[in-house]
Amino acid sequence: MSETATPVRHPRQEGRARRSVQLRITEIFHSLQGEARTVGRPTVFVRLTGCPLRCVYCDTGYAFHGGELMEIEQIVRRVGTWGTRFVTVTGGEPLAQAGCPEFMRGLCDAGYAVSLETSGAMDISAVDRRVSRVVDIKTPGSGEVHRNLYANLGQLTPHDQLKFVLCDRRDYEWARDLVKGCDLTSRCEVLFSPSHGVLGAATLADWIVGDALPVRFQIQLHKYLWGDVPGR
Repeated sequence: MSETATPVRHPRQEGRARRSVQLRITEIFHSLQGEARTVGRPTVFVRLTGCPLRCVYCDTGYAFHGGELMEIEQIVRRVGTWGTRFVTVTGGEPLAQAGCPEFMRGLCDAGYAVSLETSGAMDISAVDRRVSRVVDIKTPGSGEVHRNLYANLGQLTPHDQLKFVLCDRRDYEWARDLVKGCDLTSRCEVLFSPSHGVLGAATLADWIVGDALPVRFQIQLHKYLWGDVPGR
């Protein structure tokens, strides 16, 4: 009589199989969305720790280091305590942590409307298509224009958004020419935002109107409401 062999897993392998994915988290908080398509909506923000870029206007340098390791299930439970449908995964650079796509997939499976704020320097192809990917293309004024992964532009869908933070007229013309040259507004919504405290909002608005550029002008609403304060 033949016997069917049953695979035996080493105890250490069992431990690895059961181990939950962890992410390093700087903060989780509830506020109004200050940017992009859902601006003004009550939103839970999950800020992941770490970023390989150093943009000159970065306002979240406190997220470069430190943070707390949390299991994905623990983060999802924390998000649920606010009873809010909208969740934004931000950083730092969220995609610098390998477990981020799995985390966002879990949020989508749980019924949340999820957006990702990413630098444009990391490959977005592994991100669940239910996630609205807000890709921040770096301009010359950011100091990180050489880090742009332009292959991401071919991944964009109408569900996604493309953001340019502009420091001066040179940045504006660079972004305008890229939008027109690559016909980016046919791919997704394009957002032009003035670097807060660097480029006047009215100045950028005048440039957009003067060129009849088919982009959406935006400001960082949360900074006008509460200032540049972490957790708001």
